[in-house]
Amino acid sequence: MFLTVVAAFGGLLFGYDTAVISGTVKYLGINFVDPRVLSETAANSLLGFVVSSALIGCVLGGLIGGYLSSYLGRKRSLMVAAILFVVSAVGSAFPEIFCPPGETYTFLPNFIVYRILGGIGVGLVSMLSPMYIAEIAPADMRGRLVSFNQLAIITGMLLVYFVNYSIARGSAEQWITDTGWRMMFLSAGIPAVLLLILLFFVPESPRWLIMNGHEQKAVSIISRITGGVGVQDEVRSVRASMLQGTVRVKLFTYGVGIIVIGILLSIFQQFVGINVVMYYAPEIFRNMGMETSGALAQTIVVGIINMIATVIAISTVDRFGRRPLMIVGSLGMSMSMLVLGSLFYFCNVGVSALVAMLFYVASFSLSWGPVCWVLLSEIFPNTIRAQAMSVAVAVQWMANYLVSWTFPIMDKSTALNNAFHGGFAYWIYALMGVLSALFIWKCIPETKGKSLEEIGRLFKY
Repeated sequence: MFLTVVAAFGGLLFGYDTAVISGTVKYLGINFVDPRVLSETAANSLLGFVVSSALIGCVLGGLIGGYLSSYLGRKRSLMVAAILFVVSAVGSAFPEIFCPPGETYTFLPNFIVYRILGGIGVGLVSMLSPMYIAEIAPADMRGRLVSFNQLAIITGMLLVYFVNYSIARGSAEQWITDTGWRMMFLSAGIPAVLLLILLFFVPESPRWLIMNGHEQKAVSIISRITGGVGVQDEVRSVRASMLQGTVRVKLFTYGVGIIVIGILLSIFQQFVGINVVMYYAPEIFRNMGMETSGALAQTIVVGIINMIATVIAISTVDRFGRRPLMIVGSLGMSMSMLVLGSLFYFCNVGVSALVAMLFYVASFSLSWGPVCWVLLSEIFPNTIRAQAMSVAVAVQWMANYLVSWTFPIMDKSTALNNAFHGGFAYWIYALMGVLSALFIWKCIPETKGKSLEEIGRLFKY
């Protein structure tokens, strides 16, 4: 449990670093996007790029995570990620470091670089934390322990919503504009430093040690974890998997179809618009007429609903099955976004709009949030799972970036707002919800209770 909690701190930082931006969007626009020299479309596009710039790093981190963890080991790679989080927290808070005195807007390139560094950390831990937990967990506890990482991600998001609200509560707008947003970014350094310190007290992954010729050390670690029970069986199992891993298989050995299905799962998980809510929730609540502190307080409610629904999904996915949860969740999200967009269109935002957003978050967290990852871990053949997962994760971060970048362009467009009163973007996400339900219905068979070999026959590879 101790090793799992330490590794899951990477997941907590994943959630914290990606959601901290939600409380700062307004102030980044004030400080970094000068409307005096940019057109409306250019300014909105630039703001979207600034907010989503960390996702560029997430793609890079996901792509290099496999190589780095093989070369440095799981533990030291997690240390690299923790250091990147610390540098990003300090640099994002004070992007003028190493800059000559001048206009605030000259700090923008530095800020983007620091956010990309944090994104690389996120991309690394999105692979490394669940990998480390899976490799140190006893077989009979592996599923439950790995699920802690998903809970840690949601916990990180909820925690930063509380932090952002605490910083902004009772503070003057000018202080938040000048200083408050910096404190929000800087706060991410605290869990990052804590992760770095805790990593000194955990062992390297036994699997990585055996792969690199340190079998005696691996035996000692496995013995400590299992209490000395079944140590040699575990070592033999690792050796056998290493022999399997020596057979190199090309990505498309089993056809293009299964890879396309994995990519579409990743794309739809983002195109339904969830990270618009996670990153821009305070802005959405401000559009409903709330002040800054009220908007950030409502964001906390979003985080609580997210966590409760995720816990329910983890406990029911093996009972109700993947397909029902995914289809019902898609339709729930679509209905919520349709209602939210319509409320904006008819200028009738209020409690009903908040209810629609909370129902949307609950629908996602019961379905596409955790269950998409379950499907991605199940559907690929054993011999290409690592390669296929890398492709799917990279595409997922790219889709996340595209959605996060385009939302302010749609949401702040004068032309679209004159025509749709702020409802246009939400109707796009409602359409994606319908398409995602059709995709699951037509293309994804039920995998509940089936072995990996049976799943292979279902997908005909």
